[in-house]
Amino acid sequence: MAVTDIATRTYNHGFRLDPIVRSLLDTDFYKLLMLQMIRQQYPDVQATFALINRTETVRLATIIDEGELRAQLDHARTVRFGKKELIWLAGNSFYGQDRMFAPDFLRWLADFQLPDYELRTVDGQFELRFEGPWTHTTMWEIPALAIVNELRARAVLRDRGRFTLDVIYARAKAKLWDKVERLRALPDLVLSDFGTRRRHGFLWQRWCVEALKEGLGTRFIGTSNVLLAMDNDLEAIGTNAHELPMVRAALATDDAGVAAAPYQVLDDWRRHYGGNLLIALPDAFGTSAFLANAPDWVADWTGFRPDSAPPIEGGEEIIRWWQAHGRDPKTKLLIFSDGMDVDTIEATYRHFHGRVRMSFGWGTNLTNDFRDCDPDGMAGLEPISLVAKVTRADGRPAVKLSDNPSKATGDPAEIERYLRIFGGEGRAASKVSV
Repeated sequence: MAVTDIATRTYNHGFRLDPIVRSLLDTDFYKLLMLQMIRQQYPDVQATFALINRTETVRLATIIDEGELRAQLDHARTVRFGKKELIWLAGNSFYGQDRMFAPDFLRWLADFQLPDYELRTVDGQFELRFEGPWTHTTMWEIPALAIVNELRARAVLRDRGRFTLDVIYARAKAKLWDKVERLRALPDLVLSDFGTRRRHGFLWQRWCVEALKEGLGTRFIGTSNVLLAMDNDLEAIGTNAHELPMVRAALATDDAGVAAAPYQVLDDWRRHYGGNLLIALPDAFGTSAFLANAPDWVADWTGFRPDSAPPIEGGEEIIRWWQAHGRDPKTKLLIFSDGMDVDTIEATYRHFHGRVRMSFGWGTNLTNDFRDCDPDGMAGLEPISLVAKVTRADGRPAVKLSDNPSKATGDPAEIERYLRIFGGEGRAASKVSV
């Protein structure tokens, strides 16, 4: 595959529409895994997703033209899964399992279309919502985030000269390669790309993935981006996300049902998937609460992905839980993915090396680290904490507590209710890292 001159490509943006989403496979693998289960288990549930900009100081609607955003969202709604893509999903093995996706699911995907959206501007921010069947609105999360982040980058770079752009991308490439050289010093490193949602742009993510493939060799095990996995002969990486327990809890009719939701979802998951896909995400309503009430069979799962507690503290808590349940942590897997960069990867790796199996999902700081790369010193290329979260299920509010209260989402009254149900043990506010 030819290497694209990204600076030239950026400078020559002169098209009526330069589509950001060109394939529905340009999404995270966990979305397809979850979608297959959602379609089977919850085909009639209605779910609303909304864009949330946690970096409130960045007023996106003053940077991105609303007409351009609508054009990109409208274009994404015209994209369909291609025949080649569906054949690849049908014939490829994932996590060592053939025919991961059922034939009837793939036939259904052939006609899949992203649903409509609601967009308005309020006080310099976009209010972007997706309302409809959960089987469809769930698939907006990744492309919506990719579109908004790339439009922001394009807007910031639009008036830069050809050589300025060349310097920006040269510095960003050198910065990434410096990180790769540091990571080479970790002999047992297992790392994958988790950077689709908040990437600088598709072409830049592709460059980063190809650089890691060459620079880290077998220590780079794959990418969460399904399209890049297909195009680069890599493993597609991913399991499940917070929206599953959030929706299941929102559907509950009483507090007991809310408390049981995280484990009911895992029970659903293990009926569909096994092996290395048995990764528990414990922090939707607080890791301490999850571990305190988890059924013993969760200890037999392959591992955990601590996602909002500091990595070392979160990992130690899970190790203690495994030991209390008579499991050897050396046989278990911890996947660290929250705001990781080379410093935290190195520190976490060295802390746990030899005590537990580890894998790292490298996200925003892989695919969108342009800090200090602009020769003019202008702001605007720093990554922001932008998410798209489920907010309602069948008309009922959805909540995420998180181990970090700064990452909590939901109606304040419902957050207080969930805190009464799950408690606040182990939750500690900290600055949200990206």
